[in-house]
Order: sequence, then C-alpha cells, then structure tokens
Amino acid sequence: MGIHDGKAVIVTGGALGIGGGASRGFAEEGAQVIVADKDPDAGHQTVDDIQAEGGEATFVQADFSLSADPKRVVEQAVAIYGGVDFVFNNVGIQPRTSYTNAEDTTEDIWDAIMSVNLKSYWLMAKYAIPAMRSRGGGVIVNNASVQGQQSAPLVTAYAASKGGVLSLTRQLSIDYARQNIRVLAVCPGSIDTPLMRDAISGDSGEVPDDVETAIDAAGARSPIARIGTPEDIANVVVFLCSDKASFMTGEFVNVDGGVMAQGAWADLGRTK
Repeated sequence: MGIHDGKAVIVTGGALGIGGGASRGFAEEGAQVIVADKDPDAGHQTVDDIQAEGGEATFVQADFSLSADPKRVVEQAVAIYGGVDFVFNNVGIQPRTSYTNAEDTTEDIWDAIMSVNLKSYWLMAKYAIPAMRSRGGGVIVNNASVQGQQSAPLVTAYAASKGGVLSLTRQLSIDYARQNIRVLAVCPGSIDTPLMRDAISGDSGEVPDDVETAIDAAGARSPIARIGTPEDIANVVVFLCSDKASFMTGEFVNVDGGVMAQGAWADLGRTK
C-alpha cells in the first residue's frame, strides 16, 4: 500500500529531470499520474517505465507556454482519473539566451520565461482548484528555486519568475486554506537534470567529460559535497502532498544540500 493510493496527480514537465523523478515517485506510492509534457517521446517513455513497475500513468502532451493547455490538462485528468488531488507545478525553462542583465534581456525572452515558469502555475491552480474542491481538498506544490531567494548573476527573468512562484504560493495558501487546499513550494539547488547539463554545456560545445567535471565542481561547493538528483526533490514533493504534512501550507522547503545555509551561495569560490 502506498501513501497516495487512489489519488490523482498532475505533474507538469513530468517526463524528464525533476518532473520525471516526481512522476515515478508518485506512482511508486500508488498515485495515478498524469505526465504532462511537451516532449511525446520522453513522456511516453516515462509512462512505459511507470507501468513496467506496476504503476498507473497516462501521458498528456501539453505546451505550457500556451494559455489553453493547463485547462486541457486538468480536463484530461478529470476525464481519465475522475478528478485531481495533487498538482506538482514543475515545468520550467531557462534558455541559454536568457543569461543576460536587464538591459540585454529581450522582451521575447522575458515573456517566454514568465509564461512557462509563472503564468502556467497560476493557470494550473485556476483550473485544478475547482476539481480539488469537488474531492474535498488537495495539495499544490510549486517548483521554485533557491534563485527565487538569492540570485546569481545574469538570470534576470528566471530569478524574477521564481520569486513570483514563491509569492504566488503564499497567496494561494491564504485564499484556499479553509477549503482544505494546501499550497507549498520546493526550492531546489543544483540538481542533475537535462536543463542543468544544457546550461553547463551552453554554446561552448563542451564534451561530456567537461560537463561531468563541472557537475562535480558544483557538488564540491555544497556542504553535502554533491549536487542533487531528481529523486531528492521527488521525495520531498511526495511527502508534502501526504497527510504527514497536513499542517504545512504557504511555506517553501529548500532542497539544496545546505547551499542556502551558507548565505551568499552565488559566490562559491571556496571549497574545503
């Protein structure tokens, strides 16, 4: 028996990285998982992996830069599984061209990041909350970032989007607590995902060995001496949606290997 037997969860960006880890984590605990993602190949593979382990999952293709898709994903979840109990708002983008200061950030990049990283979270809540209410309540967990609290250089739009996620989390938690809907956020640090590896390789054409060296160096700067895995985040998200976290709402949890405990994490030149 899993702690989420019979519960229906939507994981946005649910095919790869943190989302893929969360989709598998929920399925391992008995949840029925809507893997909502833009990438059909990765989405179907994640569903196949879950089903091979005896879990229940369905892929729904969705582009979260489009305003219509969050509503459609919720409608599909209701049609397939009869309702929605949990949402893990995880989808996010950080294009290589977005690593700029405010002057050099284009309006197109700003709008693209805000549309996916923040607006889609609001839209998912907007359409999922009525479905949760009809089931007697539910939980929304938003994927923010340590960059929503303390930023690094040249991530203008991304940092703003993640700060917005934290504020949205607090607001939703206040407005819906009396309806038995809890809203929380997780703030990952460096996590070994395709998004991180893409950011490291950039346009430099770094070979895989160079990427591994960069990942090892990032891990060495963490108090725990490694970067995180998607499973590290999934474990926390699955817990936050459980009854064991029933007195938690409006809060964020750092899952960062202790990086935020160091304070000014953006200047991590020192290692011991």
